[in-house]
Amino acid sequence: MIDSKVRNIPFSPPDITDAEIEEVIKAMKSGWITTGPRTKEFEKRIAEYVGTNKAVCLNSATAAMELTLRILGVGPGDEVITSAYTYTASASVIDHVGAKIVLVDTAPDSFEMDYAKLADAITEKTKSIIAVDIAGKMCDYETIYEIVESKKELFKANNELQKVFDRVIVMTDAAHAFGAKRKGEQCGQVADFTCFSFHAVKNLTTAEGGAVVWRNDQGIDDEWLYKQYMLYSLHGQSKDALAKTQKGAWEYDIVYPAYKCNMTDIMASIGLIQLDRYEGLLERRREIIEMYDKALLPIGIQSLQHYGRDFSSSGHLYLARITGFGEEERNEVIVKMAEAGVACNVHYKPLPMFTAYRNLGFDIRDYPNAFKMYRNEITLPLHTLMSDEDVEYVCKNVIENIGIVRGC
Repeated sequence: MIDSKVRNIPFSPPDITDAEIEEVIKAMKSGWITTGPRTKEFEKRIAEYVGTNKAVCLNSATAAMELTLRILGVGPGDEVITSAYTYTASASVIDHVGAKIVLVDTAPDSFEMDYAKLADAITEKTKSIIAVDIAGKMCDYETIYEIVESKKELFKANNELQKVFDRVIVMTDAAHAFGAKRKGEQCGQVADFTCFSFHAVKNLTTAEGGAVVWRNDQGIDDEWLYKQYMLYSLHGQSKDALAKTQKGAWEYDIVYPAYKCNMTDIMASIGLIQLDRYEGLLERRREIIEMYDKALLPIGIQSLQHYGRDFSSSGHLYLARITGFGEEERNEVIVKMAEAGVACNVHYKPLPMFTAYRNLGFDIRDYPNAFKMYRNEITLPLHTLMSDEDVEYVCKNVIENIGIVRGC
């Protein structure tokens, strides 16, 4: 054992201070706890941070992706492409709207989808691609847009909104990537639609929550589109609760039998304070990643590169691969790390390995690169409550336990 005193290092606890707690108390005392002024302020602040004209806050990134597909008119008879190496939400929303899920393998030794295979997957039925900014690192959108443009003649618009794009629409599951940058652009400014998560384990949390933003240069009426999200997220009701509080303004219409996935002011109050603190949170994540890299890369651990000359990740997850290990050895290391008080994880088990996706006809043998990435991947704890000593303790235990499992 490395250290006579076993530490308790959780995987990803929320970083909540007294400031967030005080703001929640203010929201509760205000008498307005559902969607209201704090949610609207949070939307404004997100749009300002990302650099878009509008943002819509919802109860999850999953809701943001699903409503985007619905507003775009994607449904039965259509196809939507996403990565085989992602969390289920990236694909399940496609099934929710009745479209066909098309999974693409990762490139060799990469967590990103294979863009050559992406090009081959586009058909006349393809309406959207859901790219995945895994671990907080933005995808190669230049290549994605080149592929989309090269396949433009195949695209068949089903409605007026799809005609605005006149090509396959690029959506991003940016659940991990709020605050990431690539080639001078902020995550949220590049894809046609970008969906963020503010779940409890994310860099910026509202406990549960999410948001969607869209590019400013597509010729879309921002007010019209914002209203569509409001309608779809509040039962298709023509007025939200805040608007109905105006004197004598009880009257409303139901214009569409829609859904219920709005954000509340209690959630937004947490997010407003988190946003005030966010640049410091990003910087601390970078420090931890650099400590991990310095200790672990020299021993042959392979990790996702979070920072480079023209890009910076949000530093959401530390994805590491243990050279020469398979599933069994990797899992043994995870157990030994847990015994030392360090919670580790795996991101991700490829979707074709799950019962739900096998039942849809997917077979992991068709996604060999994704399986190779998964079989020796281990995700180390990465959060802003970790001290330097915690990081050092994790590194020492990783090195020792890999050695033990290898029989060194």
